[in-house]
Amino acid sequence: MELPDGIDPARAWLAAFLAGLALVVAAAVAFPRRVYDGFLWRYFWGPVDADAHGATCAVRAGGTTERLYNQGACSAADGVVAAPGYTTVSTASYAVVLVFMLVGVLLLLRTLNVRLTPKFYVALLPYMLLGGALRVVEDTNVAFIRADLGMLIPYPSVALIISPFIYFVMFAFTLAVLVSVVVLSRRGVFDEYEPYLAGIGAVALAGTIGWLLYISATSDIVGFFPAVAIITLGGATLIAAVFWWASGRYAPVINEGTGYLGALIVWGHSVDGIANVLSLDWTDELGIGVTYGSKHVVNEATVRITDGLQPAWLSEAIGTAWPFLFIKVAAAIFVVWVFNDEIFDESPRYAYLLLIAILAVGLGPGTRDMIRATLAI
Repeated sequence: MELPDGIDPARAWLAAFLAGLALVVAAAVAFPRRVYDGFLWRYFWGPVDADAHGATCAVRAGGTTERLYNQGACSAADGVVAAPGYTTVSTASYAVVLVFMLVGVLLLLRTLNVRLTPKFYVALLPYMLLGGALRVVEDTNVAFIRADLGMLIPYPSVALIISPFIYFVMFAFTLAVLVSVVVLSRRGVFDEYEPYLAGIGAVALAGTIGWLLYISATSDIVGFFPAVAIITLGGATLIAAVFWWASGRYAPVINEGTGYLGALIVWGHSVDGIANVLSLDWTDELGIGVTYGSKHVVNEATVRITDGLQPAWLSEAIGTAWPFLFIKVAAAIFVVWVFNDEIFDESPRYAYLLLIAILAVGLGPGTRDMIRATLAI
């Protein structure tokens, strides 16, 4: 594929990436207070810094960073204040970066002539689960800090498994594995690369889960409540099965483009929805004894609006996070319906990449919330 002026698209993408990176760095150096402190640190690095140290917020003033551990001190702080989690600005920025990186991956896959298929899609599933599991490793690190037991993973290395940096780490890791197995397959080392792609991801996931279970078994800081994982995975599987049956019987047009991948997408976003509901409203009933809060903009808004509209007695009985599950499932079904046969016929690579991103943004956070509540950290 060539641009109208004859420029190779892959080289144009790389040039745009390097130019954008250089522009950000130059602006941060030229205007450190406004660009670095007021934007980059406030919306991106500051939340990561606070999260890594288990702080309520981090404050940037006079070129130094201070971590505070109660809301009152954060409200009274003099300087640029950043709290763990996402804001509208950071969420929108990540969306722009995600789209740009997807275009880059698309161009790379075209250069390598990699054919995307449902088998390739499923092979990436362990990597989506791995991203969420690695976030729980960071949560475990914070739990040890709060218990005055020090860091399991030192700072700033731990920032690599905190949002948004973990997305870039997982992106680089997955891409490196993909390129490696594709090259080895082309050289005749093995016939199909998808099983090896899935296998490497599964080994990394098993190692991460195994480490977390080891910490759970050898430390009083980390608990073990398997009911959370059972309810989440069982409930998500039931929802996906009902969707698969109902769409096939009553509205086959919804799932004609994606096939069984549509059910997988609904499953992944159901995991996110159920894990959120359990974490926010049902920890006491499950005996976990840990209070969790919303970090995502949509989730937080859903809880706030439901709390304002729903009668107090009903909120007491069923909580206020339950609409988020319906929103996630409805959004997933809508996306599955949009991806019809025509989209796959016109641009199969782009269609598959978008579906991969759509599943990852639900399953990654959902996996984290599920494992975190399972371990009560």
